[in-house]
Amino acid sequence: MSNPLHDKGEHYITTPKAEPLLERLIFNNRPIILIIFALLTAFFGYHAVQIKPDASFERLIPLEHPYIKNMMEHRADLQNLGNSIRIAVAVKDGDIFTEEYMDLLEKVTDEVFFLNGVDRAGVQSIWTPNTRWVEVTEEGFQGGTVIPGGDGWDKQRLASLEQNIQRSGEIGRLVADDFKSTIISAPLLEKNPETGETLNYQAFGNSIEEKIREKYAADNPNVEIHVVGFAKKVGDLINGIQSIGLFFLVTIGLTFVLLLLYSRCWSGTLTPIFASIIAVFWQLGILKLLGFGLDPYSVLVPFLVFAVGISHGVQIVNAMAVESADGHNAYESAKRAFRGLYVPGMIALLSDAIGFLTLLFIEIDVIRDLAVSASIGVAVVIVTNLVLHPVLLSYVGISKSGVRYVQNHDERHDRKWHWMSKFAHPSVAPVSILIALIGTGLGFYLKQDLKVGDLDPGAPELRADSRYNMDNKFMIENYSTSSDVLVVMVKTEPERCSSYPVMAAMNELQWRLENTPGVESTASIVTVSKIVTKAFNEGNFKWSELSRNQQVINSSVQRAPSGLINSDCSLTPVLAFLEDHKAETLQRVVDVVEDYVAENPQDDFQFLLAAGNAGVDAATNEVISDAKNMMLAFVYAVVSILCYITFRSIRAVLCIVIPLGLTSVLCEALMAQLGIGIKVETLPVIALGVGIGVDYGIYIYAKFEHFLLQGRSLQNAYFETLRSTGKAVIFTGITLGIGVCTWILSPIKFQANMGLLLFFMFIWNMVGAIWLLPALARFLLRPDQMVARAKAAQVAG
Repeated sequence: MSNPLHDKGEHYITTPKAEPLLERLIFNNRPIILIIFALLTAFFGYHAVQIKPDASFERLIPLEHPYIKNMMEHRADLQNLGNSIRIAVAVKDGDIFTEEYMDLLEKVTDEVFFLNGVDRAGVQSIWTPNTRWVEVTEEGFQGGTVIPGGDGWDKQRLASLEQNIQRSGEIGRLVADDFKSTIISAPLLEKNPETGETLNYQAFGNSIEEKIREKYAADNPNVEIHVVGFAKKVGDLINGIQSIGLFFLVTIGLTFVLLLLYSRCWSGTLTPIFASIIAVFWQLGILKLLGFGLDPYSVLVPFLVFAVGISHGVQIVNAMAVESADGHNAYESAKRAFRGLYVPGMIALLSDAIGFLTLLFIEIDVIRDLAVSASIGVAVVIVTNLVLHPVLLSYVGISKSGVRYVQNHDERHDRKWHWMSKFAHPSVAPVSILIALIGTGLGFYLKQDLKVGDLDPGAPELRADSRYNMDNKFMIENYSTSSDVLVVMVKTEPERCSSYPVMAAMNELQWRLENTPGVESTASIVTVSKIVTKAFNEGNFKWSELSRNQQVINSSVQRAPSGLINSDCSLTPVLAFLEDHKAETLQRVVDVVEDYVAENPQDDFQFLLAAGNAGVDAATNEVISDAKNMMLAFVYAVVSILCYITFRSIRAVLCIVIPLGLTSVLCEALMAQLGIGIKVETLPVIALGVGIGVDYGIYIYAKFEHFLLQGRSLQNAYFETLRSTGKAVIFTGITLGIGVCTWILSPIKFQANMGLLLFFMFIWNMVGAIWLLPALARFLLRPDQMVARAKAAQVAG
């Protein structure tokens, strides 16, 4: 009695003998094509090696968001509230009131002042003349610079320094509460006003290490230097990129070993790797020609391009081996492999490319750059892996050992494919559907805790024990003014920012913010006015209130720092110092401000959100939150439309897309449980995972449908699919998963998170295509109707 799994059935549809035009065009002009590829590879390779790391403050923020528009419009009036750094010079033993420390601080302040990229007019430390002390005496106000006059540092001058610091109001802001460190604050220029060149964050970060930390702390065991700020964080991220090259080499090595074990053929191993590396060079070269660099986020795209290339390359090698095992020579095997794979391969790659382009909906330039970079990479793979790869294999072919391995391996493992083909069995398929439904429900339940934005203090992009995060921890523990600042801008008519109605509204907003969980303190010209008014009245705390007398207010704000009032008194900020920049904290504070503005509409002045690093984070969170669902819906819409165009069946689309949906739900549940928020770096993973994962389903379904249209039973058709395409899909999923696993070792935490999430999505998309797709086909497909329609179309043709 024959095995039904090997029953070939009636072959209603056979592969047409006529060669497609594209096939003839490629294989009849192989030498010309190879010459063209060689020239283009040399050209793009030359430019690829010149590409450099690149990052920009403006490219990492959503410039179209109202908060950011407000901040950029009034950027010149917001000293030290945009892109700036803070450098703490600390002593381990003793305090700052020593000659050695003050001489060191003076040198460090001068060094910071002359760093390229620093806005020198805004540099502030206790050594700069813009840091002053003020007191009220019987003769009126007295004041001066914090650093007392004189030469040398005798006991009397040090005592005067300590007194001046205590009178300056800078304790907790520029001077630590325990007098063991002080801060140098420096705003940065995004562009050089003389040359117009953008700030090089890597060079700036390295100059801080070389000219500040190493120069003044390395040889002084009693001195520590801590640096925080956007520029330093990005500089550390770019430096971390250098380790990516090592991971890329490790990925190539792992892929080589696994491919060799899979194909047992040197040409079948080296050719797809070679074609995929060519695709990476082309992609990098095109990006360089278009004026792009590699930022900390898009630097991972070459990994994905290589992964996509290997994914499709394995299918070609597998098809070549099968054709060679049937007795065809290298040329004929390559042609037949191309003929069977170029349509599903083209559709899969187009799905990848268009899916990546959906990231353009997110109004953050760095994500848009990633979308363009990934789409260019996939477009290149269409050419290198669907044209160059089969052409090369038509010359080198599959070795005899590779052919023998395919022949022997398939026969020995029929039992395995027989067991796996039961996923399409009438008794097993309902169980698979039930498990998928339970998994979907569990995923929706667990992903309820998924947050948008940062979930950890400091710089979540870096490891918790990184130098930057340790420096940030020092700042939080030793200074009352947090490095997380949300700025509310108060806009008025010129010379009206200190009028009583405006000051009263600011006072009320400050009171609400100070009573909001997550806010450490607030500051504004109202704070200055209260302090000075109290000083006018012999320091009596009863007078530490906002006066209703406009003349008193005008007198009290005359000595307000330049950062709290602009030149024509048309803009003044309210600063809220936050405990952290977690998503919940930011949303809570933003809601308080927006509620207050809604409850107290004003015609004469406006409260504008938001500046400061916390304001930028709040705007970014809103953009990502709004774009997430729309982007995901568009990705699935594009994938579904392309699948429908290819297979002309809604049922086919459901078989391919539903497993992807399950993976997306489970991935979000995993993110929620691991404490990974949806941020600039994790949001693209969702689109990338879906885009690359659809390849599995398309290849499986294309071959599955091919066997069904030959009249085979559903389980038998799936058995043959597993023996041919299925094993390549399983190998590809495992190989890609292992490849991105190397990212988990990255010193940059967000790259490690991306590696973990992509590993999960690669593996689960493969599992979905192998396990869930045939179960869905059991309920959705009607093989008899498919064959009848195919026969009718064949007759009509």
